[in-house]
Amino acid sequence: MSANDAVKPETHSFQAEVRQVLDIVVHSLYKDRDIFIRELVSNASDALEKLRHIQLTEKNVFEPDETLEIKVSTDDTAGTITIADSGLGMTREELVQNLGTIAHSGTKAFLQAIKEQGGANENLIGQFGVGFFSVFMVAESVSFYTHSWRPEAESLCWTSDGSGTYTIEPAENEHRGARIVIKLKEEHKEFATADRVKAILERYSKYVPVPLMFNGEKLNTVQALWLKSKNDIKPEEYKEFYKFQCHAWDEPLDWMHFSADAPLLINALLYFPSDNMERSGFGRMEAQVSLHCRKVLIDDSPKGLLPDWLRFLKGVVDSADLPLNISRETMQDSALVQKLNKVLTKRVIKHLEDLAKRDAEVYEKFWKNFSLFIKEGVVTDATHKDALAPLLRYESSTTEPGKLTTLTEYMDRMKPEQKEIYYLTAPNRETLESGPYLEAFKARGLEVLFLLEPADDFVMNHLGEFKEKKLVAADQADLDLGEAPDSAGEALPEKRVKSLCEWLKETLSGRKIESVEAGKRLVDSPVVALNADKFMTASMRRMMQAMGRDGADPMTPSVKLEINPRHALIHKLDSLRDGDPDLAKLIAEQIYDNALLAAGLLDNPRSMTQRIYKILENAAGGKR
Repeated sequence: MSANDAVKPETHSFQAEVRQVLDIVVHSLYKDRDIFIRELVSNASDALEKLRHIQLTEKNVFEPDETLEIKVSTDDTAGTITIADSGLGMTREELVQNLGTIAHSGTKAFLQAIKEQGGANENLIGQFGVGFFSVFMVAESVSFYTHSWRPEAESLCWTSDGSGTYTIEPAENEHRGARIVIKLKEEHKEFATADRVKAILERYSKYVPVPLMFNGEKLNTVQALWLKSKNDIKPEEYKEFYKFQCHAWDEPLDWMHFSADAPLLINALLYFPSDNMERSGFGRMEAQVSLHCRKVLIDDSPKGLLPDWLRFLKGVVDSADLPLNISRETMQDSALVQKLNKVLTKRVIKHLEDLAKRDAEVYEKFWKNFSLFIKEGVVTDATHKDALAPLLRYESSTTEPGKLTTLTEYMDRMKPEQKEIYYLTAPNRETLESGPYLEAFKARGLEVLFLLEPADDFVMNHLGEFKEKKLVAADQADLDLGEAPDSAGEALPEKRVKSLCEWLKETLSGRKIESVEAGKRLVDSPVVALNADKFMTASMRRMMQAMGRDGADPMTPSVKLEINPRHALIHKLDSLRDGDPDLAKLIAEQIYDNALLAAGLLDNPRSMTQRIYKILENAAGGKR
């Protein structure tokens, strides 16, 4: 019989309140039972990091040549899982202090000791000291074998079934560190199967800073790239990490890698994918930026970490400042999430601005695939809409087809006296260039932005202005563009113009016409329908119709009809009022429908067909 055999196990009771607290840990604290593996591996990682620090200050360490690593093994026949490390281990007193008292944080105390020495170690991840007790969610019994780093220490075994007591007794020839043997409850023996445990380790612990061995296989083969210096990383490594971390098949279009220490300690590696899955018809994208605390996964889909319009981003955010709740599963302070959100969002916007200057070609590819997300940000994110405005890109009346310009570049080209930024909306550029609205601006040398997507109207209305210049739709009725340049033809006398406008208003009384006036803006067109409701533009109306029910009110807005008193057709119409009133009425109805068609407000052009035939018949000399 050995000396150890003669020593009886010491039986201890947990503190008076431990039974109640343990019940909370086991039944209420953790949402997922597999968390216990993450917690135990994290504790092992802490123990190894502490040992590394000790080895810098202590010359005499037990088993100094022992490999620093974590070993996890399973035995589905016996229903056990074993987690071992070669870290600093525990003495008898430390077992009582750390495993006999729930919520005593050895790691927290250790961090405080390092702080007092003027040092720091960001790889220490434990903060509350209860993670170990999560094992009792699944364990029938737990045996904790250990030998402290102190050479004079003894090999010990701490054992408990979590019911309120634990024993400490000598053990035989334990290596330095800790070896936890977990006998699983019958209903939780899934955690003794290799595939189940490997999946958990690969999800939560694949970046621990020491070798993580599972049944003899090293699992953490990829480094936590976000914690490395950018100068030490090659582009190929960034791309490989993107595919590994984000389970991506495409190549990243770009990435941003940064660290910050104020207002929070943050290390982040965020990727801009090359494919927009929403645009490809695969449904709404979900954020793929995971939240870590010192390399350990906290949440792979953290809510509120980024604004919803940045849901296309992928990557990792790691913050050592996270005041996690007792289970590490949610953060105590939602204000901290908002701080992270604010810092990250500003960084992303600044990165995109820099990208546009540094590599316009890559930014154009980004804009082609992800412009709707930026526009969504302008519409939904009041905090950042002004910062997002310089990222917007549009064609304009001064650019070649397909070439994009910015609001800043538009302002650089503005006339000194110009006070507004003008834009027009339509499904395509050709419609705008052939319509009546643009001619007034071209004649005056004013640039007009071409908005070719339905969402653009909402963007401009929410943005409102850019650098104190109002954003104004060029089809609005209340624009003052000044006198039009001289054009061919003499204007109708003022009295005839007034009479014609009154006649048109009366003739078209069944239509939604707010007023008929002679205007200054037209040069080559006879008439234009101006939008009297600046909040119901043609593209907004089309979107609302598309969202409505079949047979719903088409919501045709009232328009202001503006005629060109110099145009030959207007002269002819004026003379026809007296000479051929029936034909004059047909022409009045036709130019009104033409104006609506050009404005994108005509819902059913088929009604024009018979009228056009009648007009053509008259032009050909009437009936035979």
